[in-house]
Amino acid sequence: MVLKTFGWSFAVTALGLVAAVLYGGWTAFGVVAILSVLEISLSFDNAVVNAGILKKMSAFWQKIFLTIGILIAVFGMRLVFPVVIVAVSAQLGPIEAVDLALNDKDQYQQLVTDAHPSIAAFGGMFLLMIFLDFIFEDRDIKWLGWLERPLAKLGKIDMLSVCIALIVLAVSAVTVATHAHQHGGTHVDKSSTVLLAGVAGLITYLIVGGLSGFFEDRLEEEEEREHEEEEKAKASGKKPSAVVLAGKAAFFMFLYLEVLDASFSFDGVIGAFAITNDIVLMALGLGIGAMYVRSLTVYLVRQGTLDDYVYLEHGAHYAIGALAAILLITIQYEINEIITGLIGVVLIGASFWSSVRRNKAIAAQEEKGEPVDAGV
Repeated sequence: MVLKTFGWSFAVTALGLVAAVLYGGWTAFGVVAILSVLEISLSFDNAVVNAGILKKMSAFWQKIFLTIGILIAVFGMRLVFPVVIVAVSAQLGPIEAVDLALNDKDQYQQLVTDAHPSIAAFGGMFLLMIFLDFIFEDRDIKWLGWLERPLAKLGKIDMLSVCIALIVLAVSAVTVATHAHQHGGTHVDKSSTVLLAGVAGLITYLIVGGLSGFFEDRLEEEEEREHEEEEKAKASGKKPSAVVLAGKAAFFMFLYLEVLDASFSFDGVIGAFAITNDIVLMALGLGIGAMYVRSLTVYLVRQGTLDDYVYLEHGAHYAIGALAAILLITIQYEINEIITGLIGVVLIGASFWSSVRRNKAIAAQEEKGEPVDAGV
């Protein structure tokens, strides 16, 4: 079962890691491995959400999502999107960006280094918004209750996450301007670039969130409509139309899943820039990770076991928050990429271990016939 579900992922992993060694030696191998773990860890919640929607779809639309959908996810968002970010930030054509990355790494590295403040500001703000919207939402299940309970109460204030993100962005821009002023001609003032890129990251998050909300609303409308059609058909003694039941709702499910997957992939792509500027290593690592996300989605649809590990979503979002902070810090200061990668792994590992302990505690309570508290 595991080999059947994850077989392609294992094969892509082997090919990707071999390609990394041939491309840049064992250092490249390590970077690709960290990127793969980063993408997988940040996309656990994505796989859970995907599985919850995918299991409602017909076999045909499940195949569409797992074939055409993976082309969009891997080649579109994980391979093309990093090139687009670099091209826009460094003011290059996409073909020129790829050519430089492959044939003139020194010049490419310099261009990306010069563009790093705008990339970090854009990505830092996007990831920060994901994190803030998560921790300010009141949830039945809380991982770090002592922290999440008061934050959930604060989250009742409208637009609080946007206000905090803008304050953080303003502080970052002022810090850059102050540092440039103190060092005179040795540092160029990029505060305006940081400010503009950060606002762009915030706007992108709001647009993606709006599109996801739109598709989710349409999905609910179509499901309700098709449910009514099914009830009418049953009442009249007719057989429900399979075409209707698998048609519009399934199509909107597919669109919604693609928008959702694109929004989730932003954190992996943006987070990858905190680890490496090499788009070849980025593409290899994120591509491997994306394959596992799809395999996990299939596994969840068939088994549904990962839903039991309820704190994984929390761990993933705390990792996103850590990456956001790291990206914003790297506008001004350097942080070792190993530290960046390990933070996410440690947080995901801690949330997984907490989930296992929670499940054991609940099982023990059930055996003793005690009331079960599944909320914490």
